[in-house]
Amino acid sequence: MSDSGEKYVVPLEELAFRFSRSSGPGGQHVNRSATQVELLFDVAHSPSLTDEQRALVMQRLRGYIDGDGVLHLVSSGTRSQLRNREEVVRRFAQMMERALRVPKPRRATRPSAAARERRLAEKRRRAEVKRLRSRANDE
Repeated sequence: MSDSGEKYVVPLEELAFRFSRSSGPGGQHVNRSATQVELLFDVAHSPSLTDEQRALVMQRLRGYIDGDGVLHLVSSGTRSQLRNREEVVRRFAQMMERALRVPKPRRATRPSAAARERRLAEKRRRAEVKRLRSRANDE
């Protein structure tokens, strides 16, 4: 992903899926169907990532990446394998987009003269309130 704001796209061929029985809703159905979906993405060896992007993803998503450099995401929220697969792919895309986003550098700015004056006027008003309060207690 570059500074021009272009979207990064991972080819679906680079994603691997594993299916297993889910512990989620489904009654007897849950014991017979492999609806839980695990998405696997090999960050360390992906040809579609530059070295810079790979380093960003490895650092920012390290909680999801195993020792071999493979990212693991699991979805088991619905009774449908297809919907779980769609949901895990959507989450993966969002995570990658966030991990590869380069924040705009902050440009230092100064408060305007009017803003400085408003701040100082408010400080004077608060000081006056406190001064009057303490005088009332002294008497």
